[in-house]
Amino acid sequence: MLARLLACLLVFSPIEAQNFPGQGPSTGFNSRLSKPLIGDDNRIYTCSDRNLFAFLSNGSIFWSLRLAYTCNVDMAPVHGGRGKLYLIAENRVLKVNFLDVGTSPPTADVFFGPEKGQEGAGDIIGIAVSTSSSLVFITVKERALFAYTMGKHLMWSAGPVLSQFGYRIGCSKGIEDCYFNSAPVIDRCEASIHMSNTKGELYSLSLGSPHFNWIQDLSSFGKTFTITPGNNGRIYVSIPTRALVLALDVSTGNILWQKGIGPLSRSDCHPVVDSNGWISISSVDGFLYSISPAGELRKFTKASELDYVVQTSPYLDCSGYAVYFSQTQMEGKTSNKFDDYTYISAMRPKGAVFTLLVPATGTFYWSESYPGRSSCPLSQSDLLNFAVDERILLCFFAASGTGNPLSCRNKYEKLVSTCSQTRPKNLNVYTGNDKTILVFLLFESLVMVVMVGLVRFCCIFWRKKKLQGQGLGDFLRKRRSLQLKKKAFDRTITEIQEKVSQEAVAHEAIEELGTLVRERDGIQRKLLTTYSLGRDGRNLKSRSILPVYNEKTRSYSYQSPGKENVTIFHTVSDTSSRESSSESESTWNAVEEKNYSAAAKYQEKGKAPVEVESSSDDETFFRTPSESAPSSSGHLSSGWEVVQSRPSTGRRSSWLKRRKALSSTN
Repeated sequence: MLARLLACLLVFSPIEAQNFPGQGPSTGFNSRLSKPLIGDDNRIYTCSDRNLFAFLSNGSIFWSLRLAYTCNVDMAPVHGGRGKLYLIAENRVLKVNFLDVGTSPPTADVFFGPEKGQEGAGDIIGIAVSTSSSLVFITVKERALFAYTMGKHLMWSAGPVLSQFGYRIGCSKGIEDCYFNSAPVIDRCEASIHMSNTKGELYSLSLGSPHFNWIQDLSSFGKTFTITPGNNGRIYVSIPTRALVLALDVSTGNILWQKGIGPLSRSDCHPVVDSNGWISISSVDGFLYSISPAGELRKFTKASELDYVVQTSPYLDCSGYAVYFSQTQMEGKTSNKFDDYTYISAMRPKGAVFTLLVPATGTFYWSESYPGRSSCPLSQSDLLNFAVDERILLCFFAASGTGNPLSCRNKYEKLVSTCSQTRPKNLNVYTGNDKTILVFLLFESLVMVVMVGLVRFCCIFWRKKKLQGQGLGDFLRKRRSLQLKKKAFDRTITEIQEKVSQEAVAHEAIEELGTLVRERDGIQRKLLTTYSLGRDGRNLKSRSILPVYNEKTRSYSYQSPGKENVTIFHTVSDTSSRESSSESESTWNAVEEKNYSAAAKYQEKGKAPVEVESSSDDETFFRTPSESAPSSSGHLSSGWEVVQSRPSTGRRSSWLKRRKALSSTN
């Protein structure tokens, strides 16, 4: 340990500390500073006896506060958010408010523990503060872990043993002398707390409840260890007695890897984790050990490890990617190895080397021997009034960013960078041969399709009335027979239709065509109703016939079940003379009236002209009633003419129009 700033103190004489708001009495030359804290505001907070100091990075005191209790020099203050500090003093937790020291001096009051003159509640092992949940966690020896709001309200407490469903969880090797023996450590990315007990068990708890997430028994490695949150899906455990570093999965507690390092100087030596996820820890063998999240181990030294040791924990720089570490030169150093552990012994220190390093890349940015140019300005500051060692100097170098070319980031940016390293694990449901799995999935899909088809068939068709009283096999055979007959009729009708379209044919051919169409319609109707595999045909009746007239042409229109328009045309012959027009007109009116009545009669009986669609060539035919209209003074000659038209559905159809010509007897 370096007791004083030797070289620079010979040049510069001591100076008196200036008066600051709330500053207490001056301290002695050999006053020891407690473990320091680098705050979010880049100031260093540390205690000495009953005084709390806030230092600037150049070594000047920004403010100081006289406390009613003596600080614990082995525990650093804890940052509690903007303008708040929590520290342990005489088994009490003190809360310090320093929001605006320019207008009001800092104040301190007892947050946890007895007031002055009262007995203590027990030895306080450590504290932690979660600014995101506004909770303060306090571990009391042989008692429990307490969770308080920042308003001093107790939220919950948890002991090392939890009884759940009739089983005891925790202290599996016995509850006697089993209690928490470490400060609570918060993983900010996972919102969990980690602690250890005296039996070598590691606990994980959620911030909002006293229930355990998991417990990992590490007693086979040792019963005393240090916990460091990785904030990257890892929790790191340093075991000094075995010179080991373990990496555990933060969600399950399973050990991911373990790495051997050099011997540690203290049992509470705390490693640091940078924004790249590398954990760095110092060793008295003279090396800085850095391990990647995947378990890659690297050793770094700037000076000869033969004469140097590393006694202090490293500090992160303001960027979060680099670390400051110190190597102390000793007058004499020997090492002895017993089994798997190396023991180091050394004489008094002579000097030190301070270094800035990026472990992920192995890049050295700055290195300087002590005393040197960087340490001399500190010797002229208020630090002259205190006993300064490597730990204090290293902290001030890190806070001031000495020799650091990297840009600084705030606390939020550092946290986001480290938390982003956590990657969710993909859970493989199937294992084995990929081709076999693919075939199985295809077979499974096929079975599902078949099952869906069967269920649909049962739900829609099985309970139809048309299936009652006959077997399913007879039903399907009859349906198949009707389909074959319909196709035969379609072919025959198509042949006759082609003849009718191309050349004049006898009246008997037309009658045959009408008969075939009627028979084919009957089969079609059965397939659409009685022997249908879908819904039975509904609303098959045609709409009423509507007469249309324009001098020489009269027609009757209706809509077929297929929602296509059908028209029957009656055309007056051009051979009629103008002289007999009046007589012809009366005769035509009589014919029209009777035809209209006949058409309506056929419609009511379901015998109105019906659209028949051919499945072979998508052509449509129409048939009309076979009766002929009577004539009076003239005679009604009838004939058939095939014309091509395109119905409203867009399909090409052939309409069979019956021309009825009225001629004079003259």
